[in-house]
Amino acid sequence: MNAVTPIPREQTLDNSLALLKEGYQFIPNRCQSYGADIFETRLLGEKVICMSGEEAAELFYDKEKFTRKGAAPKRIQKTLFGENAIQGMDGKAHEHRKQLFMKLMTEERLQRLSEITTEEWRRKFPAWQKAEKVVLFQEAKEVLCRAACRWAGVPLEESEVKERADDFWDMVDAFGAVGPRHWQGRKARKRGEAWIKKVIHQVRDGELKADKNTALFAMAFHRDLNGEHLDSEMASIELINVLRPLVAITNFIAFSVLALHEHPQYRNQLQEADDDFFEMFSQEVRRYYPFGPFLGARVRRGFIWNDIKFEKGRLVLLDIYGTNHDPRLWKEPDKFYPERFGDWNGGLFDLIPQGGGEYYKNHRCPGEWATLRVMKASLDFLTKEITYQVPDQVLSYSMVRMPSVPESGMVLNEIQKFEEAK
Repeated sequence: MNAVTPIPREQTLDNSLALLKEGYQFIPNRCQSYGADIFETRLLGEKVICMSGEEAAELFYDKEKFTRKGAAPKRIQKTLFGENAIQGMDGKAHEHRKQLFMKLMTEERLQRLSEITTEEWRRKFPAWQKAEKVVLFQEAKEVLCRAACRWAGVPLEESEVKERADDFWDMVDAFGAVGPRHWQGRKARKRGEAWIKKVIHQVRDGELKADKNTALFAMAFHRDLNGEHLDSEMASIELINVLRPLVAITNFIAFSVLALHEHPQYRNQLQEADDDFFEMFSQEVRRYYPFGPFLGARVRRGFIWNDIKFEKGRLVLLDIYGTNHDPRLWKEPDKFYPERFGDWNGGLFDLIPQGGGEYYKNHRCPGEWATLRVMKASLDFLTKEITYQVPDQVLSYSMVRMPSVPESGMVLNEIQKFEEAK
């Protein structure tokens, strides 16, 4: 009979308030305090196992042991993911739906996304050149919203760009929020689904022509395992699950410019760099700066792992931030150092800002490749095509607010074309 080792358990009645107060450090703080990669706590009245590290990540993505069904709270489904979307699916249904997303990630489509992103940044430049200052975070939201909709084949009027961009970000901004930010995210979700649902109907009714290579066409005419089209509500939810994550890259763009400001040697290096170093820099931004704090799953059936008992139905949280800063995986993890990726072996469970595991059959984000393409295209524009100054501002970011963003939004001024500034 297998022995069962007790794991550290929080003695408080509920730690939901502590989670809100500690944010990204909630799980790392306790792992350090207990000298363990795993502990039990109680959140929103429910017993929860929290775990961190590469070995924990590999366990977490074992589909025989964990299910995503019922893991995401309704409050997150009603803001971030959409109700009953791909993130909460399992088994053959999940694999079939995942193929829908992965088919969009061909080299040709990803290259087109890069090109569109660059074009949309260039469209912004004339206004920037005349402006006294710009807030990069807001500008990037609009750039990436335009790029996402163009790439996905979704019509977007210029008059609605700001509203749509803000709504997509508000869906993201609500995942770690209570109160006004949460309700703002719910309202944004309702507006976004109503808009995209109307577009889906227009495509299906022949009022709007959709290119067969686009996400709009794919979602409008995808058939499930029973051979049925997705209903228009689910088709709109899954199309938003293409658009929203692309707009969410705004966060990484803002942190990229913060990194360039705090480590100016990399700006000079990127001006002469090839794609390999742009990739290394982008990966380090994703590793170093806070975005997603953790991911959740439920135990599919009871099992024992490392002499620790996991009961059926138990909610388990995998520490994203702590794993990305684990000193066993990353030398000097609190140092921003893109060169660390020069000899990285591309592990599936060590760098997990957008999840871990295998792309096609697991729950790793299918948009990770798109994220890197958008980041690299944006960095290329910001380092090779323009120059700017970073005036005095508040450059700090919260480790409690989830998701975290630079407090000032990264204000830039004196923006010029690179060649003219020489």
